[in-house]
Amino acid sequence: MSNSTLFGLKLTEFGVLDSSRNQESSWGSSIRTRNSRRCMLDSTSLFRSMILPEGEESLIISSMTSRTLGPAMKIISPFHLNSCHPKIGLPKCSQAAESKSMISILIPYTLARVLGVCSKLPFATSHSPFVCISNSSSKPLPLQLDVSLPLLHDIKWSFARLFYLFNMQLERNISMFFVVILAACFSFVVIGGLLFYRFRGKRQALEDCFWEAWACLCSSSTHLKQRTRTERIIGFILAVWGILFYSRLLSTMTEQLRNNMHRFREDAQMQVLEADHIIVCGVNSQLSFVLKQLNKYHEFSIRLGTANARRQKVLLLSDIPRKQMDKVVDNIAKDLNSIDVLTKSCSLSSTKSFEQAAADKARAIIILPTKQNQYEADSDAFISVLALQPLPMMTSIPTVVEVSSLSSYDLLKSISGLKVEPVINVAPKLFVQCSRQKGLISIYKHLLNYRKNVFNLCSFPHFCGLSYRQLRHGFQEAVVCGLYRGGNIYFHPNDEEILEKNDKVLFISSMQGMKKSEPFFHLDAEASDNSIKRDKAFRRSKESLRQGHGDTLPGLEKISTNRSAPEEYILVMGWRPDMVEMIKEYDKYLGPGSAVEFLSDVPLDERYKVNKNGIRLKLKNIEVLHKVGNPMEYDTLEDAIISLKSSFKKQDISFSIAAICDKEWHDGDLSRTDKNSVYSLHLAESICSKHGIKVHNLVAEIVNSKFGKQIARIRPSFVYIAAEEIMSLVTAQVAENSELNAVWKNILSANGNEICVKDIKLYIEPGENPSFRELSERAHLQGEVAIGYIKKNKKIINPSSKSEPLILDLNDDALIVISQPQGH
Repeated sequence: MSNSTLFGLKLTEFGVLDSSRNQESSWGSSIRTRNSRRCMLDSTSLFRSMILPEGEESLIISSMTSRTLGPAMKIISPFHLNSCHPKIGLPKCSQAAESKSMISILIPYTLARVLGVCSKLPFATSHSPFVCISNSSSKPLPLQLDVSLPLLHDIKWSFARLFYLFNMQLERNISMFFVVILAACFSFVVIGGLLFYRFRGKRQALEDCFWEAWACLCSSSTHLKQRTRTERIIGFILAVWGILFYSRLLSTMTEQLRNNMHRFREDAQMQVLEADHIIVCGVNSQLSFVLKQLNKYHEFSIRLGTANARRQKVLLLSDIPRKQMDKVVDNIAKDLNSIDVLTKSCSLSSTKSFEQAAADKARAIIILPTKQNQYEADSDAFISVLALQPLPMMTSIPTVVEVSSLSSYDLLKSISGLKVEPVINVAPKLFVQCSRQKGLISIYKHLLNYRKNVFNLCSFPHFCGLSYRQLRHGFQEAVVCGLYRGGNIYFHPNDEEILEKNDKVLFISSMQGMKKSEPFFHLDAEASDNSIKRDKAFRRSKESLRQGHGDTLPGLEKISTNRSAPEEYILVMGWRPDMVEMIKEYDKYLGPGSAVEFLSDVPLDERYKVNKNGIRLKLKNIEVLHKVGNPMEYDTLEDAIISLKSSFKKQDISFSIAAICDKEWHDGDLSRTDKNSVYSLHLAESICSKHGIKVHNLVAEIVNSKFGKQIARIRPSFVYIAAEEIMSLVTAQVAENSELNAVWKNILSANGNEICVKDIKLYIEPGENPSFRELSERAHLQGEVAIGYIKKNKKIINPSSKSEPLILDLNDDALIVISQPQGH
C-alpha cells in the first residue's frame, strides 16, 4: 500500500468522519459548523494534492465511493491525487479553518513518512474499524462496567487478608508491632491536639494543645483537669488509649527481649568467648559417662592444686536443636559439681562452627560417634577433624576421636597440622573379655576412676641413668608398669634398660601419689631383692609352666596359655553391625569345636553383609550359627535353647547365655534397651530351669551401670557388662592426658597387651606366703606385670604394703596382671 493510503485515511479520519459523526448525531446543527467541516474537507484534498510527489499512483478509496455525507455534501470519487482536488459543492471557508485542517493532516502524515512505517500500520487498510466508524450498524458496543457495590463477604475477606498479611509481618519481625503502636500513639496525639485546638476556639496555641493531648495520653489523671464536657471526653479517650498503649508497649518490649534471648540461645553464629575449655562434639549414650569422668578429674585437680579455675567449662556441640541438648544435659547436671556445661547447636562439619566455638583456645576436643553404623560414624568424625585443620594453633590441642577400626585410626593420624588422638572402640572385645573373666569389668573401672588408682605418666629427668630394675623396686607406693619412649609404650622392657632424659615412667598410683611421686622413691636392699630370691622365683616359675601347674580361673580359659580351652556353646541374644569383633574375640577364648549362635530379629541378609563389606572371618575354633526370631518371645527363645542344647556332642559341655544391645532395641530409648536385655536374660534362665539345662554363665550388656548394679543385687547369678561406659571413661581420660592414649591402645587392641585375671596357683606353691613384691617378680619373669590381686572376691590394686606376706587361697584367689599377647 502506498503512502497516499495513509493520507487518504487521514482525510477520512479527520474530515469525513467528523462530518458523518455530526450528521448521525444531530441533523439540526448550524450552517456555520457544516461550512467549517466542508472547508476542512476541501483544504485536506487541496493539501493532499500539493504534497504528494508527482507521478504517484492514484488512490481509490473504495469505502468512500459515493458516500453521502449529508444533505449538502457529497464526494465524487474516484479521483486522482495528483490532479486538482475534486469539486465539492461547498461555500468558501475561512482561512483559519483551512489552516487548522492543514495542520491536522500534516502532523500525522509527516511522522509516518519519517518513521517509514506507513505501510505496516494496522489502520492503513480498508478494513480498519476507523473506516466504517460512521456506519451506525458497525458502532462498538458500550463497555459493560460493573459499578455495583462489592458483597459483604468480599469485604470481610479483604479485611481478613489485610489482617493476615499484618500478622505475617509481625511474625517475621516483632519490632514492626512496636512501630505500629508508636504510629497510632502519634496519630492520637495529633488528633487530640487538633480537637482541643478546635473546641477551645483557637484561644490556645496549637503546640500547647498537642502537648496537653500528650499529657492526657501519658498520665491518666491529666484528663481530670479538663473543664468543659467536650474536653473531658477527649481527655478520657486519650487516657484510655494511653493505658492501652503502655500495656501493649510493655508486652511488645518483653516479647522482643524474649525473642532476642531465644535467638541468642539458638543462634549458631554466636561467638564463644572462652579459654581453656573442653569441647565435646556429638550427643550419644556415652555423653553422661564422659561428662562425669571430666567432673571427677577436675575435682581431684582442685584438691591437688593443679586446676586453673574453680569450675571447668565444657562446651557441648551438636547438630540437634539446642532445646533437646539442654534436656539431655539437665538430666546429667545433677551429678556434675565441678563443671559447667554450655550447649551450642551448629554443624560439626563446618570450620566456622569450630571457629565460633573458640576451638583454637580450647584445652581439648572430644568427638563422639553419633551414628550406629560404624562407617558413617567414622566418616563423620573424619569430616569434623578436617574442619578443624584450617584453624590456627591447633597443633598443641589434643583432638580425641572415637573410631571403630584401626584403618580409621591410621587415617586420622595422617592428618597434618593437628594433634589427633584416635581411640579405637573395642566395646565388643571388652564384652567378651569381661564376660569370660570374672571381676575384669571392675578392674577396668578401677583403673579409670580418678578416686582410686589410675595410670600415670611422669618424667623424672634426675633419675636418668637408673636401670629399669631399680625403677621397679624403687617406687614404694606405686606399681611400675613400663616406659613411655618416642610416643610408644613398652610394658616389658629389659631390667638392664637405662632410663633416658626424654623417657617417662608408666606407673599405677592414686592421684595424690602422683603429686608426691618423687618423695616415695627409695632404693634399698629390701626393694631390690637379692639374687638368691630371684633365682629361686625364676626356677619356681619355670617349673610351674613346664608342669602346667595352675591356669586362669575355671571357665575363664584363654588360648594364650599352653593348654587349649575346652569346648563350649554360647547363645547370644541380639545382633549389631559390630559383632565381627565379638566373634573374633570368642574365637580366641573358646576351644575347638565350640559354637556361637545369634538369635535376633535382624534378617540373615543384613547379617551376611558384614562379611561382604570386606571383613572376612578366619575362625579356627568356633562355628557361627544364626537364627531369626525375637529373643523376648518365650516360644522362640525356648526353641533356640533346646535346639542348641540338643546339638551338644558331649553332655559335659558348658553352656552360656549372653544378652547384648540388639540393633532394633538400640534405635530406641537406652533405658528400654537395658530393660529388654535383662528381661530376655530372665526369660532364658527360667526356660533353662524348666528343662533342667545347666547354664554356666548369664551375662547382660547394660548401658546404665546403676541399673546393672541394681539387677546384680537382686539376681547375683547375673553378670552385667557396661562396655560402652568403659570406652567413654577411656575417651575422657585420654582427653585429660593425651599420652595415655598409647597405653590404652596397647591394652585394648587385638595384638597388644591385655589385663588378665589368672589363677594364683600359677605363681605360688602350696604352703607358701609370698609378698606382693615377690609375686610381682615372679610375674615379671613370665613377661607379665602384676598390678594387684583378688582375695576373697575383693580386688586390691597397687597394694599399700608390698613387702608383707600374703595368705592367699589357691582355689579362689587370683593375680591381676598385664600379660603379653599370644606368641610374644
